[in-house]
Amino acid sequence: MLRIVVGGQIEKNKVAEIIKKIGGEKVSVTIKSDIEAAMAIKTNQADYYFGACNTGGGGALAMAIALLGMGLCATVSMPGKIRSDEEIVKEVESGKKAFGFTPQHAEQVIPVIMNKILK
Repeated sequence: MLRIVVGGQIEKNKVAEIIKKIGGEKVSVTIKSDIEAAMAIKTNQADYYFGACNTGGGGALAMAIALLGMGLCATVSMPGKIRSDEEIVKEVESGKKAFGFTPQHAEQVIPVIMNKILK
């Protein structure tokens, strides 16, 4: 079972619901504060971090970047720009564990990430 934590600044319940809908019984989803969620990844208590904020990278990933390093984090959407499915898949394939996005893009980017990590 994949252990997923939801951090970020806004729309945590929405993000968690989308993940649960896609992952079903293959995932456990826990909503945490940013620092708790990032620490869960760092201490191997969770496998992936999802976070939303108005910029897609600031409040969504600030603590994850600080604790995990930029090498494990990816901004997959920002205001006015969503990365392509191929770019998002490459981020997962490269070993990224923390993903940030804007809440208005959650329903577009979360399925791409989830479908790749559930394979």
